Amino acid sequence: MTLTNKILLGMVAGMAVGSVLNLLLHASGSTDLINVVVNDYLIGGVFDVVGRIFVASLKLLVVPLVLVSLICGASSLGDNSRMGPIAGKTLFFYLGTTAVAVGSALLFATLIGPGIHVSAGADMAFEPSVAPPLQDVLVDIFPSNPIRAMADGKMLQVIVFALLVGYAVSHAGEPGRRIAAFFRDMEAVVMRMVGILMSLAPYGVFALLAKLFSELGIGAILDLAAYFFTVLGVLLFHAFVVYSTMLKTFTGLSPRILLTKMRSVWAFAFSTASSGATLPVTLRTVERRLGVHNSVAGFTVPLGATINMDGTAIMQGVATVFIAQVYGVDLSVTDFLTVILTATLASIGTAAVPGVGLITLALVLEQAGLPVEGIALIIGVDRLLDMVRTAVNVTGDATVAVIVGKSEKQFDEGVFLNPRADMNVDDDEDETTPGATAPA
Repeated sequence: MTLTNKILLGMVAGMAVGSVLNLLLHASGSTDLINVVVNDYLIGGVFDVVGRIFVASLKLLVVPLVLVSLICGASSLGDNSRMGPIAGKTLFFYLGTTAVAVGSALLFATLIGPGIHVSAGADMAFEPSVAPPLQDVLVDIFPSNPIRAMADGKMLQVIVFALLVGYAVSHAGEPGRRIAAFFRDMEAVVMRMVGILMSLAPYGVFALLAKLFSELGIGAILDLAAYFFTVLGVLLFHAFVVYSTMLKTFTGLSPRILLTKMRSVWAFAFSTASSGATLPVTLRTVERRLGVHNSVAGFTVPLGATINMDGTAIMQGVATVFIAQVYGVDLSVTDFLTVILTATLASIGTAAVPGVGLITLALVLEQAGLPVEGIALIIGVDRLLDMVRTAVNVTGDATVAVIVGKSEKQFDEGVFLNPRADMNVDDDEDETTPGATAPA
C-alpha cells in the first residue's frame, strides 16, 4: 500500500474510531470503568500524546524549511531581477482569490439563508481575542530581531529576513556562492527529514482524528446542518471549480492531475488543520510532484501558508451572513463590500494555526456592525470546518505556485505530467524517480 493510501486509511479509521468512542461514552449503559479507560487512557492518553507529538514534529520543520527554501530561491533569482515580478504575481493571485472566496461565500449564503430558521441562544458566551490594527500588522512584517522571529514562529518576519539574505547572497560574489551551496545542501537535508516524518504520518493522522471525533461526535454537525453544509459547499466549489478554472485558464494544464497529486497533502491539512504545519509536505509536493522549480516554490508556498487564507475567508463570509440572519439584521451592499475588503486584508495577518479564523471573524463582524457574541453559535462545528478549509488553503498555495512557475518558465511540465514523479513520497523508496526533482 502506498503512503498516500495509508494516510487516507488512517484518516478514515480515526474518524470511525473516534465516532464509536463518542457513542460509547454517551451510551446509557456506559460504566465508570469504560469512561476511565476511554477518556484517560485512550483519548487523553495515547491519542492525545501521539497526535501532539506528530503536530510538534511537523512544526519543528517549518522555520528551517522556510528559511533555507527562501534563501535558495531568492539567491537563484537575485541576479536576473525576477524576484519583483514573481512577488507581484503571487500577491495578486493570493489576494485576488481571497476576495473571490469571500464574495462567493456571501453570495451563496445569501441565496441559501442558513440562519433564517435559527434563533440565538441566551447562554452563548465567547470572548474574542483583540485583532491587531492593520497598521500594526504591516509594521510587524519587518523583523527587528530575526532570531527572535524564528523562535516565535513569526513567519512573515522570517520570510522577509530570508529574502534579504538570499538577495545579498546572490550579490556577494564568491563568498555568496559558497553560502548558497551550503543552503542548498541544508535544503536537501531538511527535505529528507520531511520524508522521514511522512513515513510516520498515518499514525499521527489516526490519533489526531480519533481524539477530535471522540470529543465532538457527529451530532455537532447535525445541530448546525444548514450552516455547516453551506460552508462546506462553498469550500468545495472554490477548491474544485475556482482553482481548476484558474489553472486551466492561465496555464492550460489539467486540473485533474494537480488534484490527484494533492491527496497526501490534503490528508495532512485535514488532520492538522494548520497550513503552517502542512507546509513541509506542501512544498515537497509542489517541487517534486508538480514540477515547480525551487526558485519559485520556495517563495510562493511559504508565503501562501502565511497569507493565503481562502478557506478562512469563505467561513467568515458565510458566518457573517448566518449571524446577521440569526439576529435579524439586513446587510446592505456597503456592508457586503466592507466584509469583502476586511476579510481579504485580515487574511494577511492571520496565523497559520487551527481556529485563528474565529479571531479575525470578530474583526469582520465589528466592521459589519454585527454582534460578536454570535460567534458562539458556530464554535461547535468550526473545528471540523477548519480541517476542510485548511485543505482548500493548501490547494490554493499549490495552484498559484504552478501558475507563477509556468509564467516565469520555472516549471518542469514533464514532472507535472509524470504520474510517478517522486513516488518515494508514496512508496518510501530511497531514490527519487529520475527527473522528479526540478532544477533550481
